[in-house]
Amino acid sequence: MLHKLTILRAASLLLVAGCAGSQPGPSGAVSAPVAAARNPREVSASTTTLTAAPGAPASGKTVVLVHGAFADGSSWARVIPLLRARGLNVVAVQNPLSSLAADVDATKRVIDQQQKPVILVGHSWGGAVITEAGNNDKVSALVYVAAFAPGDGQSAGDMTKASGTPLWASGIRPDSGGFLTLSRETILRHFVPDIDPMDGEVVAATQGPISGKAFDEKITTAAWKTKPSSFIVASQDHMIPPDVERAEAKRMNATTVTLGSAHVPMLSHPQEVANVIIAAADKSN
Repeated sequence: MLHKLTILRAASLLLVAGCAGSQPGPSGAVSAPVAAARNPREVSASTTTLTAAPGAPASGKTVVLVHGAFADGSSWARVIPLLRARGLNVVAVQNPLSSLAADVDATKRVIDQQQKPVILVGHSWGGAVITEAGNNDKVSALVYVAAFAPGDGQSAGDMTKASGTPLWASGIRPDSGGFLTLSRETILRHFVPDIDPMDGEVVAATQGPISGKAFDEKITTAAWKTKPSSFIVASQDHMIPPDVERAEAKRMNATTVTLGSAHVPMLSHPQEVANVIIAAADKSN
């Protein structure tokens, strides 16, 4: 899947070239709405910028990135260079997407390999994964990106039951083994409507099928109850209702940033997503 880093128009390399002069920084230099203690709040990316103190890199920690359904680890391609430029070690998990348990195990194996404190980041379905896997002692903070955040005894599917059947559900394509993908049209219209259409074609062509049964698997112990958490709400999300994301963030008392993004802000707003992750790393022990 590493070839997708090249296909995405070398955007990540361009971002690295521009990062030296304007990078987000440690908690002492982050603007008040994001640096504040874990009181829930929403911050508009159009009016709030995370800025860095010169010469204060957010190094010494590892960021473990957990992708969601209908995706793979290269969905973080535009964020990884920004994190590496700040001295953070970065590992993207490749989830099998065969079950919650299998994805949690895959994530735990990556966490266990790390020698530095881990900032565990989950997108969409990956939020359910980090909610369980985040109980590992090496994890010092959690970051949810337009994600599911179930509580004890809840599943990812439980989080949206009250919202009714979404428009994109008609684009689900099950295979003979019970794994689900999305139609090309659904990917472009609902999953990544705010990125370049040709990049959307790459997302559609390389999506990771997920077992339909995974969405009903329950969380045992929610790590967000004991770990500092941040949450990026995507206000234009078609896949997970933004009101669900806001409610999840409020329940976990997360530091909350709202972006005017569709479901995959890592591709449409990579700098803003990197800023939130770096701020979480700076604040964690």
